[in-house]
Amino acid sequence: MPDTLLPFLFEASDVRGAMVDLDSTWRQVLANRDYPLPVRDLLGEAMAAAALLSSTLKFNGTLVLQTRAADPGAPVRVMVVECNAALEMRATATLGGDVPEAGAHSLASLVGNGSLVITLDPRDGQEAYQGVVALEGEHLSVALENYMMRSEQLDTRIHLAADATRAAGLLVQRMPGDGGSGYAASTWEDAAVLARTLTRDELLGLEPRQVLRRLFHAHDLRLFDERGTAFRCSCSRQRVSDMLKMLGREEIDSIIADEGKVSVDCEFCHQVYAFDPIDAAQLFIAGVRPASDARH
Repeated sequence: MPDTLLPFLFEASDVRGAMVDLDSTWRQVLANRDYPLPVRDLLGEAMAAAALLSSTLKFNGTLVLQTRAADPGAPVRVMVVECNAALEMRATATLGGDVPEAGAHSLASLVGNGSLVITLDPRDGQEAYQGVVALEGEHLSVALENYMMRSEQLDTRIHLAADATRAAGLLVQRMPGDGGSGYAASTWEDAAVLARTLTRDELLGLEPRQVLRRLFHAHDLRLFDERGTAFRCSCSRQRVSDMLKMLGREEIDSIIADEGKVSVDCEFCHQVYAFDPIDAAQLFIAGVRPASDARH
């Protein structure tokens, strides 16, 4: 099945939604790193969630979804998913302590206490927005629902699932409105209840339109154009060069003396950027640009 994000709207109401399935986008993330099964599934759910949340925004920039464990020994210390306005995505997880064996695991068993952070980073020079809430709930979907209510004051229901080949999700949300319509209120209540009946097998096994027909066949839905997603890492030799410059010449010279070169491995796509002594020296020469990106 192709990677698809399908937005929709309940006619004559203030309820909107979206469904996403990530196939090749998700498999590209897994091709870059082999995660333990519980971490794999959590990261896939986070990717589906980031795409769904991006579908509710109208801005030219990047949404960054992060979980941060309070305990550095937590199985998942940090998880980061980025999704830009073109639905180009990348994701990574940093492990800490021992990861529980495969099976059903709660968010608490993988991350423990910590925070859920959502950052909106616009491309037009405007100031970035960041919302932070305590990481609460049995599953990531519940933590995100809590975030949307506390940070954005939006009633939201999110359902997520992931396995070795696919990550998928459903979002239904009550948009800000006057709330005066009894029909609108009943539509939201009905949509929320019906969404709860969606199973993991259905999310991972059915196409978005099939799921919507099964869940909401009694409602008049307006389906918008499907959008594709793709894996894309925004790392570059220029960005790595800028980061190394921030470390300062003394620090870079020390690494060169010890290692003979400076190597930086992108945590998202695992491309390695290597700088030999000449490359490193050129970092601090005004007007010299780094060589083109290449694997070393």
